Amino acid sequence: MTQLLVRHSTDQHLIHHGRTWEQFKLIEQGFEDSPGVRLYYYDGTIEILMLGQDHEFFSRVIGLLISVFFAEIGVEFAPTGAMTQERKGIVSAQADESYCIGDLKSKPDLSIEVIFTSGGPNKLDRYRALEMPEVWFWEDGLFSLHHLRENEYERIERSELPHLKRLDISVLTECVLIAQTSRLEAIQKIRAAAAEST
Repeated sequence: MTQLLVRHSTDQHLIHHGRTWEQFKLIEQGFEDSPGVRLYYYDGTIEILMLGQDHEFFSRVIGLLISVFFAEIGVEFAPTGAMTQERKGIVSAQADESYCIGDLKSKPDLSIEVIFTSGGPNKLDRYRALEMPEVWFWEDGLFSLHHLRENEYERIERSELPHLKRLDISVLTECVLIAQTSRLEAIQKIRAAAAEST
């Protein structure tokens, strides 16, 4: 069984409560040319997350493996990364990875966040306000999947999005852990899983 290597996050996480949308937009302007910074706003709370190496590593590995899976099963997709998703005056979020299944759309079908820090507002509340169909979190070596139903998220064991239903999350989890020591081995394993799913 693959084990998670102990890594210490170098993320820096700042939370400011009681702030306005206008204040958030001013802060956002100040970080315009700052890659590696994620900004969030919801319900008067601004979160600023400065990403460390481990955060970026897991985010990119997850994105790579999902992209390989889509390519192997022959499904068109659009990786939209950390594009800002917002409803003016209400909510703004940047996932670590996001995807449109099929053609590029104004809103992704899936958002994925890597979590190394806690103590912030409920992340699902933000995505519910954005009406994001499905949200995945990677935390402590495990995925948790959430699908939006009637304005509430339900925890699920397997994606309910088209084509991703074929992806065994336990295999994806193992591949992410393998990738800590060998990206090539992880890619080979996800390719094999894709072949078996057809």
